[in-house]
Amino acid sequence: MQDLAIRFHNVVKQYAQGVILNDLNLDVRAGEFVGLVGVNGAGKTTLIKSLLDFGSIDSGQIEIFGVAHTNPDARRNLAYLPERFLPPHYLNGREFLRYMSSLHSVDYNEARVERIFETLDLDRTALVKPVRQFSKGMAQKLGLAACLLSDKMLLVLDEPMSGLDPKARGLLKSYLMELKNQARTLFFSTHMLADVEQLCDRIVILHRGKLQFTGSPAQCCEKFSTGSLEQAFMRCLESIDGPSPSA
Repeated sequence: MQDLAIRFHNVVKQYAQGVILNDLNLDVRAGEFVGLVGVNGAGKTTLIKSLLDFGSIDSGQIEIFGVAHTNPDARRNLAYLPERFLPPHYLNGREFLRYMSSLHSVDYNEARVERIFETLDLDRTALVKPVRQFSKGMAQKLGLAACLLSDKMLLVLDEPMSGLDPKARGLLKSYLMELKNQARTLFFSTHMLADVEQLCDRIVILHRGKLQFTGSPAQCCEKFSTGSLEQAFMRCLESIDGPSPSA
């Protein structure tokens, strides 16, 4: 049996407004690319934050490479990019990447940084520019650069394409496919179903606190009798909520 990078077992998470994760079970195999999708408020970010132990779960178990998620050692071999990434405003790009390299216990290599900047279509002047002057897209690229430079076997990314222009998105997806050939693991949330279709071994649809579908994009289209992943996603939600008023 292939080793598991991530395991969610009977995970429950509640807030005052109700249950956001309801007895959730999901395994992500090492070397697998999995896209987590759902409407706003479905619990995607909560699931990722629970994985990283940024908030406690009410019951269940989460493991990263077989280690309990509450153990700091579990996160030793992963890199994470939050949904709303804001690098420290008082640093420039190079200072931030040096800092992140030290946290990830990797050597800072200027030549490799420049190659990653080319991969993300990020101008080299960002190395000396104060982060407070970065646009949203530049800040996102800097955060992605830090993750890609970490050399971790698992990347956990929350809306990684947010703020990226079409060229940067295309370049990033090409680079991620190179990482897939190196048996890296990617677990990411997104609203962009085309990215899931191009990148992922599996799509996971989270809705009303439960995983409503888990399988390949092709299997999702087959299950909901459509050639479009977007339509398959909509039909999945309609099978739970009923047709939308405009349908």
